[in-house]
Amino acid sequence: MNYGVKLLVVLLCALGTLFILDTARSALDTVARLDVVEGERDQWQRPSDVIGALDLKPGNVVVDLGCGSGYFTLKLSLSAGENGRVIAEDIRRLPLGFLWFRAVRKREHNVTIVHGEPSDPHLPERVDAVLIANTYHEFTDSQAILAHVHQALVPAGRLVLVEREPRPADIGRTGDHEILATRVESELRQAGFDIVSRQDHFIDKDPDSETWWLIVARRR
Repeated sequence: MNYGVKLLVVLLCALGTLFILDTARSALDTVARLDVVEGERDQWQRPSDVIGALDLKPGNVVVDLGCGSGYFTLKLSLSAGENGRVIAEDIRRLPLGFLWFRAVRKREHNVTIVHGEPSDPHLPERVDAVLIANTYHEFTDSQAILAHVHQALVPAGRLVLVEREPRPADIGRTGDHEILATRVESELRQAGFDIVSRQDHFIDKDPDSETWWLIVARRR
């Protein structure tokens, strides 16, 4: 190998190392920002009440459907216990990558990450509970998703949904990040779920002065 080739190899290795180090630093910065944002979210999201609605027991299998970077997943890990399992599903690969990193860092060994599809979350069988938080409004085929959830849940398994309620002036607009509780309740009943409870003012005001509802349903 001549000198020019050796020099090129050394330069490529150095550039590769710098790229890896820069990527790792950026990832750590993002995770640190996530920790700060989620700490603020804890103040208004009522995560313990959301998780309590799932009625989990140690050893249960619970799904965080549309988990994002894992705000609820990492909290559910503790509730499921060492003998339980948390299925963290999302259709976006980047947030799942951050969740994997965070779960490894926190040694949450009972978290399983699943990359789903818009009409099929690829859920396992015999799931005890499913959480869909701030995600239902993004479904392009809600009935297909609910059918998969219904199939995955054990008899009488729980499904908990929490979402923003549209302001009256926003109802019917496209591209919104809210959805009517009445619409979701109707779709749940059509999909074979019984409604256990519904709280229309689960959160009266979030930092954007929006109202959130919470529905607890059960597989028939």
